[in-house]
Amino acid sequence: MNIFEAVLLGAVEGFTEFLPVSSTGHLTILEKILGFSLDDPDITAFTVIIQSGAVLATVIFLFKDIVRIVPAFLKGLFSAPARKSPDYRFGWAVVVGSIPIVIVGLLFQDAVETTLRSLWFVSGALILWSGAMAFADHAATQVRHEDDVTWKDSLIIGLAQCLALIPGVSRSGATMSAGLLRDFDRVTVTRLSFFLSIPALLGASVLQGFQEAGNISSGVGWVNTIVATLVSFVVAYFSVNWLLKFVSKHSYSVFILYRVVLGLLLAVLLVTGTIEAQ
Repeated sequence: MNIFEAVLLGAVEGFTEFLPVSSTGHLTILEKILGFSLDDPDITAFTVIIQSGAVLATVIFLFKDIVRIVPAFLKGLFSAPARKSPDYRFGWAVVVGSIPIVIVGLLFQDAVETTLRSLWFVSGALILWSGAMAFADHAATQVRHEDDVTWKDSLIIGLAQCLALIPGVSRSGATMSAGLLRDFDRVTVTRLSFFLSIPALLGASVLQGFQEAGNISSGVGWVNTIVATLVSFVVAYFSVNWLLKFVSKHSYSVFILYRVVLGLLLAVLLVTGTIEAQ
């Protein structure tokens, strides 16, 4: 991997991480086009680690909310009156919603890093999950808002987040769809998706960094990995800002259409042998 490829992959990661189009799916396709072997440990780790740049951008973007919610959550652990705070309840919602993907991710780590990296899975997930997104977008009443989020809502959304372990589904697409089916408005489900991404993606990045440090050093290289992460950070900051403004006024239809077109195009390339699946 050269610096140009690292910058390109970092930019794609940063732009797509929080859009409901699957950043991992896009990275997997692009990595294959660039000639990388998708199941090589260093490429798999690189793909996961550079997501931390996008997550750090989200932390900065949501910083005012985080410094309000975290103290309220900690205070509520030791004070019964403080537990009435919406911020305390929201903090618990994020904690509970983050548990499922940790468990499922660890149990199926090997399959996620090998079998599910096939472009056939990416193509199928892009197309099939678009149907789920379209249904959720159409069926949502959007009568509930951020103050209405409960641990039960977050658990359901957290379980949906586990589907994002399949490249092409999209973590944002899964959590947003589940949130819409719980009747939350689009801005709320988008913000909750941002919050749930912080522990899930940072945890995965740290784990891969420790487990595959040697493979990265001898493979893609830490310089390229750090460069891609920094690019991801910069691009994601602007992407997050744009997405919140967009969903406040528009449905997810443009993302759904894009996913279907990309999935079908990828399927054609695979069927014709223009590109190999893994």
